[in-house]
Amino acid sequence: MSYSIRWLFFFIGLMFFSLGISITINVQYLGIHPWDVLSVGLFEKYGFTIGTWNIICGILLVFISFILDKSYIKLGTFLNAFLVGIFVDLFLWFDFLPHASLTWWVDIVILLTGIVFMGFGGGMYNAAGVGSGPRDGFMLSISDKTGAPIRRVRIITETSVLIIGWLLGGPVFIFTFLFTFIQSPLFQFFYLKFKMFIDRTEKATVKKQDESA
Repeated sequence: MSYSIRWLFFFIGLMFFSLGISITINVQYLGIHPWDVLSVGLFEKYGFTIGTWNIICGILLVFISFILDKSYIKLGTFLNAFLVGIFVDLFLWFDFLPHASLTWWVDIVILLTGIVFMGFGGGMYNAAGVGSGPRDGFMLSISDKTGAPIRRVRIITETSVLIIGWLLGGPVFIFTFLFTFIQSPLFQFFYLKFKMFIDRTEKATVKKQDESA
């Protein structure tokens, strides 16, 4: 039962995270997350879909992480690599999300909503503990192998990805640089809240099982 709760949180979290990405892509002229800049840049340059490039990048990062440190690769990591891209393409294809308007402050509200969804969803699926995302696993494995602080590895990695995405024609603007400062605290807040809830639920489930035994 408790394991089912973890997977439920994982899938719901991935859906919210993907929804957040899709919302920000619709107002991309304000700037989007560095990894999404890369996916959009590859889409603009070579075609396919944004979600497809998300999947390709995710699989590549899983492969590298597997070589460097297998401990960060779990079933949830593989599912993450595929499902986020699939969900993003579905949300964009259904075209029910708000698009950029003629009023800049409305677009900022839309973008901030997407960032909140990404922080909420990212915190939820990571709290499930069934596998790090491909990008997180990649950066953690690099940190372990080099001995460099995770923050430094994250800055170097996302800066490199941002530059490549920008050179490919991906959208870069002020919110691209503010993304981490806004999303990271939200991620941490929701991650801790959901982890606490899951742990408490698991303990209650075990207690009930012991009492009924």
